[in-house]
Amino acid sequence: MNSLNLRYMNFKIEATDALSAARAGELITAHGKVKTPIFMPVGTVASVKSVHQRELKEDIQAQIILGNTYHLYLRPGIEILNAAGGLHRFMNWDAPILTDSGGFQVYSLSDIRKVSEEGVRFQSHIDGSYHLFSPEYSMEIQRNIGADIIMAFDELTGIPATYQNAKKAMEVTHRWLERCRNWLRENPPLYGYPQTLFPIVQGNSYKDLRTESAKYIADFNADGNAIGGLSVGEPEEMMYEITDLVCGILPQEKPRYLMGVGTPWNILECISLGVDMFDCVMPTRNARNGMLFTWNGVINIKNARWKDDFSPLDENGTSYVDQQYSKAYLRHLFIAKEYLAKQIASIHNLAFYLDLVRTARQKIMEESFEAWKNQVIPQLKNRL
Repeated sequence: MNSLNLRYMNFKIEATDALSAARAGELITAHGKVKTPIFMPVGTVASVKSVHQRELKEDIQAQIILGNTYHLYLRPGIEILNAAGGLHRFMNWDAPILTDSGGFQVYSLSDIRKVSEEGVRFQSHIDGSYHLFSPEYSMEIQRNIGADIIMAFDELTGIPATYQNAKKAMEVTHRWLERCRNWLRENPPLYGYPQTLFPIVQGNSYKDLRTESAKYIADFNADGNAIGGLSVGEPEEMMYEITDLVCGILPQEKPRYLMGVGTPWNILECISLGVDMFDCVMPTRNARNGMLFTWNGVINIKNARWKDDFSPLDENGTSYVDQQYSKAYLRHLFIAKEYLAKQIASIHNLAFYLDLVRTARQKIMEESFEAWKNQVIPQLKNRL
């Protein structure tokens, strides 16, 4: 198989852990460097919900964010994004951006979509209008968005799925990957800087299919690779088992991105298996429901026990909100249904996730990650 021949991104491993496959690296893109392991806040429609870009950069210290191809295609549309000069300029974010391909969102529209060799025909969740995402059109949309890292168009199946359906989805994902590459070769970037394509490993829960897909993706010789089709309801141990299998096949020298994962303990366990990049809506989605992640465990801030607790929101937190507001005050805002509650909680959770991966990186550099991980995970799982 021919090399992708689109060598735009640089990745180097700076340290490895003594007792696990965890590694600390540096990813260089057109919009700056990313220290790995890294968590990418999800900016679905050109915004990370409830959070200003200034807070993302200066307080939360996000190094890279994720945009959603499906949602950006529907609103504001690629014409607006192109006229703005791409997503970076449209949302005033000068750091790296990764976009997914739209495959997961189209998968989630299972009742209003139809998959064929050509692509996926679906109805908009906004107005019911019909659209077709082909591999080529997904690449065209992502060209117009202008993300530094773009994802190949793929088909995933929920877990469980029949072997036949899982194999069929994997094989069409591989064929679509070739079409993505061909389109990118024929259509240069739009905004004067390069974009890097990541292919996606599929295969559901079947080890032989995951092995086949991982080998195919490894031979594709892209600058980075993604693991898809997990965190869709399967047991955690299955997620770890598949991730371990795939990481053992994907090239050691390339960054590995585990899509849509997950809880703080999921992230730490998968870092130990060799994953470098993560994204998930969990920190902001749970924040909007009053669930706060901390080093001491998960806080349900709506509980009555916090009603007269005037201690800082999180004594160990790194965000300004952790020291500026009390638990009692945030609980009051949630009970009063004030939108400020969601903002404060979202900033806290995202800052915690970024602190989590920064600390993990430090422990890898010190070659003490595995022992530290095993010590902190039980604390992270506490329910407070």
